[in-house]
Amino acid sequence: MTINPDLQGRSYPAAEVYDVGREKIREFARAVKATHPAHFDLGAAKALGHSDLVAPPTFAIIIAQRADAQLIEDPESGIDFSRVVHADQRFVHHRPIFAGDRLVAELHVDGVRAMGGGAMITTRSEIFALSGEASADGSRESVATATSSILVRGEGQ
Repeated sequence: MTINPDLQGRSYPAAEVYDVGREKIREFARAVKATHPAHFDLGAAKALGHSDLVAPPTFAIIIAQRADAQLIEDPESGIDFSRVVHADQRFVHHRPIFAGDRLVAELHVDGVRAMGGGAMITTRSEIFALSGEASADGSRESVATATSSILVRGEGQ
């Protein structure tokens, strides 16, 4: 199956909410060897003026990959995940991610470029923190923008 060129311009709505917990931040920080005390100790985070533990900047990848999964799993995309090579990842942070945040991401397919028998696909995940208990009013705050490029190798590559 070939990559659907009509993916470009497609958007996928925010799906399930990701609740950021203190232990999730600590585990991620340990995994990426981020040693700043604000990732582990509430007192250290508050001493810096934060409301709770602060996630390392690359923590946003967790939410971005959940959004990317919608594209990968879309049967209309033509993407065979076994043929995917991750090419690039960039983040623009609008504010830090804190324990207690309830995050969602909208995915936008910004580019589909044929390359030999495969394709380079560029996506953008807009990550938002939901406000309020259940965000019934739809309020949200922009947290980060994650841009990713994947190469989907063609047959025989």
